[in-house]
Amino acid sequence: MIALVVVAALVVVVMLAAQFWTEVLWFTQLGYESVLWTEWGVRAALFAVGFLVMGGALFASLSVAYRSRPVYAPSTPEQATLDQYREAVEPLRKVVTWGAPALIGFFAGTAASGQWQTVLLAMNKVSFGQADPQWGFDLSFYVFVLPFLTFLVGFLLAVVIVSGIGALVTHYLYGGLRIGGAPNQGPRTTRAARIQLAVLAALLMLLVAVNYWLDRYSILNSQGDKFDGASYTDVNAVIPSKTILAILAVGVAALFVVAAIIGNWRLPAIGVGLMVVSAIAIGGIYPAIVQRFQVAPNQQELEAPYVQRNIDATSDAFGLDKVEAQPYTATTEATKGALREDADTTASIRLLDPQVVSPTFRQYQQNKQYYNFDATLAVDRYTLDDKSEDTVIAVRELNLGGLGNEQRTWVNDHTVYTHGYGVVAAYGSQTGSGGRPAFYEGDIPSTGKLTELGDGYEPRIYFSPQTENYSIVGAPEGTDPWELDYPDDSTDGQVKTTFGADGTVAGPSIGSFATKVLYALKFGSEQILFSDRVTEDSQILYDRDPRTRVQKVAPYLTLDGRVYPAVVDGRVKYIVEGYTTSNAYPYSAQRAIDEATQDSLTNSSASIQAIAPEKVNYMRNSVKATVDAYDGSVDLYSWEPEDPVLQAWEKVFPTAVKPMDEISAGLMSHLRYPEDLFKVQRSLLTQYHVTDARDFYTGQDYWRNPTDPTVPGDNKPLQPPYYLTLQMPGQDSPEFSLTSTFIPGGTTDREILTGFLAVDAEAGDEAGKKSADYGTLRLLELPRSSTVPGPGQVQSAFDSDADIANELNILNRGGSEVIKGNLLTLPVGGGLLYVQPVYVQSSGTPKIPLLRKVQVSFGDSIGFADTLDEALDQVFGGDSGVDAADADGDKASEVPDAPAEGDGATTDPTPAPSATTEPSATTEPSAAPTAGTGGGGDVTDPQAQLDQALADMQTAYDAADAALADGDWAAYGEAQDQLKAAIEQAVEAENALSGQ
Repeated sequence: MIALVVVAALVVVVMLAAQFWTEVLWFTQLGYESVLWTEWGVRAALFAVGFLVMGGALFASLSVAYRSRPVYAPSTPEQATLDQYREAVEPLRKVVTWGAPALIGFFAGTAASGQWQTVLLAMNKVSFGQADPQWGFDLSFYVFVLPFLTFLVGFLLAVVIVSGIGALVTHYLYGGLRIGGAPNQGPRTTRAARIQLAVLAALLMLLVAVNYWLDRYSILNSQGDKFDGASYTDVNAVIPSKTILAILAVGVAALFVVAAIIGNWRLPAIGVGLMVVSAIAIGGIYPAIVQRFQVAPNQQELEAPYVQRNIDATSDAFGLDKVEAQPYTATTEATKGALREDADTTASIRLLDPQVVSPTFRQYQQNKQYYNFDATLAVDRYTLDDKSEDTVIAVRELNLGGLGNEQRTWVNDHTVYTHGYGVVAAYGSQTGSGGRPAFYEGDIPSTGKLTELGDGYEPRIYFSPQTENYSIVGAPEGTDPWELDYPDDSTDGQVKTTFGADGTVAGPSIGSFATKVLYALKFGSEQILFSDRVTEDSQILYDRDPRTRVQKVAPYLTLDGRVYPAVVDGRVKYIVEGYTTSNAYPYSAQRAIDEATQDSLTNSSASIQAIAPEKVNYMRNSVKATVDAYDGSVDLYSWEPEDPVLQAWEKVFPTAVKPMDEISAGLMSHLRYPEDLFKVQRSLLTQYHVTDARDFYTGQDYWRNPTDPTVPGDNKPLQPPYYLTLQMPGQDSPEFSLTSTFIPGGTTDREILTGFLAVDAEAGDEAGKKSADYGTLRLLELPRSSTVPGPGQVQSAFDSDADIANELNILNRGGSEVIKGNLLTLPVGGGLLYVQPVYVQSSGTPKIPLLRKVQVSFGDSIGFADTLDEALDQVFGGDSGVDAADADGDKASEVPDAPAEGDGATTDPTPAPSATTEPSATTEPSAAPTAGTGGGGDVTDPQAQLDQALADMQTAYDAADAALADGDWAAYGEAQDQLKAAIEQAVEAENALSGQ
């Protein structure tokens, strides 16, 4: 038995060491070991303090009660019954006396260690330089000190209560306290019991008094029905009542001390009764009377100063003081040439929907099934040929799920398939042949304009959101490489590499036997111990998701739900937004950050996640973090250096966050305004665009954020904000912006537009210097009499338009399905322009969404055409006054295709042409009849014409499918053109039938 216990203890110790020491190795390799040791050190200290205080107090209470027990308990029926329990407990008394404090102390220590951030912030508080409007304290008291004091008082209350219960039970069990019996049988408590219980009760009352006193300050963070923060009743009734109750509690504590001395419990009993009555009368009834009879009849006037406090505090806490609101009398009349003044904005309208085109990227640029793209791609901007281009960009990530079962071996999973390869980028405002994206970066090996920037970039992707498995990389010098770099038909079919041959370090060394044992235990993989590929030169890569890496090295940050990639200074970097938050900012509005940030994109992909539930009333985008996709290095940059919360954490971790000065110009040009902060701000602006307290109280001008009209069903999520380049009224030039809209609040279903919000998302392009306009929130407020349709109305108008419906119905036939892209809103032409790309894809496999149509709305005018330029001209009287980006026709992709195996393609597809070789122009396309002729002359009957056109559509679709399977892209393009002609013929026939 002893041997088994020893072995079991050793196993537990080794397993704990495997988790403990591997974490040390991970943090040390990244250079953030100070973060780990600080957190663990403070946690350990708090655990020890919590354990000792709670356990020690309970042990002392039990020991004192037992040692002061009466030698001879009174002979009463009650004591006779207790004798049986005493006899049963006595053999276990020492176990209980030591075990109970140890067990309860363990839980108390665990709870205390969880407050490590609260304690560190209190110890390193930084002044806000701003006083609260009620007490005049610096806001740092509420944000840093008050949460710690509240925790401390709550913990000590628990200690006293648990100790009191322990003393009470022990005294009762051993005769120091009796409940029953006649009064003439002597005192109900012994002197020792009376003193101990009275002292504990006095301590309890003193802590209750402190708690009441702190409540006077905590009430500034209370949540009300109409606004947050202390109201008129709180200030004039509740706060005075808390003061009175605190004084009463001190008085009752003194009465307990008197009782301990004189042995009379009557005075403290009267005091407790008085306190209970006072709590009900003063703390409950009096505030209710003030609210009912004084405030309610005059609420708008009496609450106005406190509502204004709430408005001002919310504005400061969430950065709404950067809102520049202006009235916008939007016209609904589309006149010829109306967009002439908005030529730059119109030329930048993004047609590529990053939520739709991932399958298209996959079909054209995936290359191998063990690569994949995220379900929702990222929007960024790159300067190409001296022009800023909105770009849809994706990383070709490793996807082991794409391998066949016979390929899923430990060697393959962890030593061969170790990384993804390269990025794929397409123009956002232009499309290629047949509605496909116009790629300017892609292929394997990487080629295109991003590769040509400077010295190109390192394309290997070892760290990315979809990479979950650990990999073991590196090998002794002179060893033949075994890591698959990329497939290449010009060699033996594969190009291989050895990570770390250039001295790069991306993970902890796993060369020693002890380290192998630890990681074998951590991952439950004995192959780590016995594989010849695990050598003294090996590194192990794990925790490879950029969000996970940033959260581990900066546990004090709340991270944005989206992680996005950028090619920066020759490396692929994942950019992660970090927020400092608090729920203790006086008078500011509380928001459940997880609810405010949910929309139709949340949880739609690995790089867009919902934020964990948390209520906040202060939020700053204080840190910009990057994770290098090649070596996994994490860099944290101070973005709001004046933020007191960040400054406090910088005192705790002085070397963790780098100054903004160290941000390179290349990185600065890809930083942008974060989405989740913008979502919280737009949620607040549904109410806090009203800045007059009396108008705010009435709530008659509240707004709401529209739901996403492109999502089917009744319970639609919110429409997400969209990144696009536009020029807002008052701006000198178009800027990369994040935009959203507002519609009337309340229960109305009338979705007219009430406001349009855009934030300057462009961080700038100078090293270490943030753009002066970055973060400016520009709010266009439409007149209350406005009839500008909102997104829901516009989508409904598109769906109910007869011509559009006919053509979309035809596109939905013959094995195809229509996908409605994001509905963009732009303030141009003196009004609001809506643009929506329409994609068509096969209802079978492979699914390749291709842009076929563009819908445009301005006021009551609707356009529907093959190109944005044509649709704009339809809306604006035949001439919009500008040329859209697609006015010159399709833009050819600048990189070769790299389609993946599978998904309807052949097992061994025709190799994609190299970067310097054009696709063959001599390949004959599969035969397909000319649309509308059926291959046998003209068809004049509309029904027969429709039937023939539908048949031609199917034939063209089959030809496209066959060409795709053969890797014959020239034939595929011609089949797509034939499909387009057949669709147009079907539309004409459908219109003719409608006329009959």
